[in-house]
Amino acid sequence: MDSFLGLISEIPLDLLVEILIRLPPKYLARFKCVSKQWSSLISSRYFCERLFTITKGKQQPHLYMCLVGERGQSELLSMSSTSPDNTSFVVDQDLRIPGMGGYYLTDLHGLMCFSMGKKACIYNPSTGQLLTLPKIKSDIIADQGQTRYINRYYIGYDSVNDQNKLLCTSVMYSYSLSNLKSEHWVFVLEAGGSWKKVVTHENYRPHTPFPRGQSISGSVVHYLAWHDMANMSIPALALKAELIDYGGKIAIFEHSKLKIGGIVILWVLEDAEKKEWSKRSLVLHPCHRHLVQDTEFILKGTTQDGKVILAPVEMHSGFYILRYDLQSNDLRKVDIEGVPNRWFDKECYYDLRLMSESERVIYLET
Repeated sequence: MDSFLGLISEIPLDLLVEILIRLPPKYLARFKCVSKQWSSLISSRYFCERLFTITKGKQQPHLYMCLVGERGQSELLSMSSTSPDNTSFVVDQDLRIPGMGGYYLTDLHGLMCFSMGKKACIYNPSTGQLLTLPKIKSDIIADQGQTRYINRYYIGYDSVNDQNKLLCTSVMYSYSLSNLKSEHWVFVLEAGGSWKKVVTHENYRPHTPFPRGQSISGSVVHYLAWHDMANMSIPALALKAELIDYGGKIAIFEHSKLKIGGIVILWVLEDAEKKEWSKRSLVLHPCHRHLVQDTEFILKGTTQDGKVILAPVEMHSGFYILRYDLQSNDLRKVDIEGVPNRWFDKECYYDLRLMSESERVIYLET
């Protein structure tokens, strides 16, 4: 080993960088264990920016699935496409992160965000960097009957200051989402960063956000939310509606009638300032109806080319997702192989993120 490290040390730094960035990104996390020098190099801003430049547009998208069992056991799986048309994925790496608690993943520019206990974590799957943020000390004072408390995290990007930021919405509420109290915090991902509380507008209404949000341009985070709506049946509460990116516009994808009628309702925000929405109904082709008739699905986001990802609520002997092309009204089944058998036929929660590893590789400052 010493002779190997000695040989490596004789390689000029610039040449070593050029060698490493041409290797599959999934190996970079392992190479950080070679030495402190390699760990520092692979985690550096220069290396990440060089990696982004050389790999931009060359790699196939990766599917990441977070699984959380009823007893808290967790697993983050990386999956790569095995077909030119991305109709088949296979697990290629088990990215075990001890203590990973949340199964809701948010992502932007190649970074993932999830919860670990009561703290937020930012993870770069290309370099293996994991950054755990400090716990938020909420200012919310619970009233009588308020016993439930949640934090929702979303990643955004400030293009003016070239900063990645994390938004947290903290909520305290009573049973059935009644008697809500909420506040918002922002963390700038930079050295010495800390949580800063957002001063709300005088007309601000407390609310609880839906788990997933959208950051179309990167600079503004949008998410569905509701106020005190106890005993009200709405699609979002039943996981039947979610925000998506529709041609660069915010849209609501409602699929409450997908299983029974094969119908999807699309609400598109045409003018954000005027709050003007357009409505469009999509009806599945008869040849696609069998894909949705026997299973309940949850929307899991969109691909880089705008296709909607639908995943089955329950997993049994196998796993797959549906890829819905809204432009052509085409629905395709995408098979996933290699998910560990221990996750089938048991109660567990999961989330999915489909993103290109070369979308943007960001250096995480600690």
